[in-house]
Amino acid sequence: MRFFGTLQSPVGEIGVVSDGAAITQVGWRPTRPKDAVDDHDPLLTDALRQLEAYFAGDLRRFTLPVDLGVQSESTRIVLTTLYEDVGYGESVTYGQLAARSGTGVPARGIGAIMGANPVPIVVPCHRVLASDGLGGYSGGDHGSGLATKRALLELEGALPAPLF
Repeated sequence: MRFFGTLQSPVGEIGVVSDGAAITQVGWRPTRPKDAVDDHDPLLTDALRQLEAYFAGDLRRFTLPVDLGVQSESTRIVLTTLYEDVGYGESVTYGQLAARSGTGVPARGIGAIMGANPVPIVVPCHRVLASDGLGGYSGGDHGSGLATKRALLELEGALPAPLF
C-alpha cells in the first residue's frame, strides 16, 4: 500500500510517497500515484512534518527511513554515504563524495546518481557541488533546478562564497 501527501515549500509544492515502512519518493510537480490510498499513515505524516520543520529552519537532520528503490549496490552506497555523512550546512564536491563512498564511481557517475535520487532533500543531493560551482540539479518547479539548489543551500547557510 502506498500513501501520498503534499506540502507547500519555499521551493514549490513537494509530493511525498510512503509505503508505510519507508519514504519512497520526494519530488516536485507531485502526481498522486494511482494506487495511493487516503488512509492515515504515521510515517507520511512524520515526513511532511519533518520537511516543514526543515524549511522553517528548525530541523537539521531527517530521521526518516528511506527506500532508494531498485538501485545498484554502488548507487545505494553513494546515496547512503551522502545521507549519513554530509550534514546540514555542509557541502561536498562530486569528487569528494566519490572518494568518501569508496565505490570507485567517478565524479561524473556521482552526478548521474544525484540526478536519479528518488528522495531529494531527505537524501540531500543539493549539497553535492561541482568543483567549479553549483553543478546540476534536477529538482524544483520554478523552471530552474539550479535556482532550487541555490535556495536550499542558502536555507542551510551552505552556499559557497564564490557563488554569492
